[in-house]
Amino acid sequence: MKLRYLFVNTLAVLTTVLLVGTVAPAATIEVLENFDFPGTGNATLPQKITYHGAIVGIVIDANGVSRGFLRSRSGRFGDAFVEPNDTGNVTNGRGINNRRTICGEYLDGTTGNFHGYFLSHQVFTEFDLADATNTIPLGINNAEDFVGSAVLNDGTQQAFFSLGGTITTVAIGDALATLAYSLNASNQAVGYYLDQDGVTTHGYLRDSDGTLTFPVDPAGSVGTVLFGNNDSNWVVGRFADAGGVTHGIFFMTPDDILTFDHPDAAGFTSLNGINQKGYICGRYVDGAGIVHGFLAKVNPHDTDSSSHNVRITPLKVATPTLEKFGAWGAAF
Repeated sequence: MKLRYLFVNTLAVLTTVLLVGTVAPAATIEVLENFDFPGTGNATLPQKITYHGAIVGIVIDANGVSRGFLRSRSGRFGDAFVEPNDTGNVTNGRGINNRRTICGEYLDGTTGNFHGYFLSHQVFTEFDLADATNTIPLGINNAEDFVGSAVLNDGTQQAFFSLGGTITTVAIGDALATLAYSLNASNQAVGYYLDQDGVTTHGYLRDSDGTLTFPVDPAGSVGTVLFGNNDSNWVVGRFADAGGVTHGIFFMTPDDILTFDHPDAAGFTSLNGINQKGYICGRYVDGAGIVHGFLAKVNPHDTDSSSHNVRITPLKVATPTLEKFGAWGAAF
């Protein structure tokens, strides 16, 4: 199966109706700091955050080379890390737990296949599903259970869940691809799936008993990606609207979704990871097209009066999305 990067264009325009919550208690999100991996021309893409505030992520340099990074709770960056078998200039840091065990994927430049890895105490351990040509671990919890997505030998791309050493693969309906991005202590997971049209994405939730809730789409969304959940099952992600603007989202229940736009963003905000204390790591794109990381804090029971925070209700919208995906549909 030949792999490719998916670039998706908006093909339709919708009228977006936002239901603003001005009286009822609602969550608000406060940006605490912006940060960038050191170096000229780098794009900084935080992915997950631990209970203590350590952040794992991806840095992409001016030449398009992708490396993993670890940012300490004090804000210090270690050296960018590279999986020893990476011959394709792609090593992505995707998930991290409180033990600072990191998971992610690297690219074999010869075959064009992606392989999983775990990084603990500076030691890399490779991981591949036995019946897969491509494996990407995307999230890991404190029990060392983990989730991700894989292209199986039959050519399908499915989410996988490794719980207590038992691996299960899941495909949602007739989705072209299904990805699991985050797993909490109760084995509740979040992720997204790609429609058969190859462009429209929808979020989903997976309960600890395997029950799936989908689609999870904010009103006006033409493409939704859910990236992270914490042990209280608070969820973060992003969605694109019909005007080509991408907004961050947060919710404790998918019936009451909060949108968030970074105050310095020029049309793109993504919330990627959330810890038990409500600290969020994400990224935004500024007016010059530069990608920055940021740290924020959710106040779950505040009164929402900020123009950057809008409460909306879910609505399934089956139209194409403006989005850029990484390896065979894995968003950053």
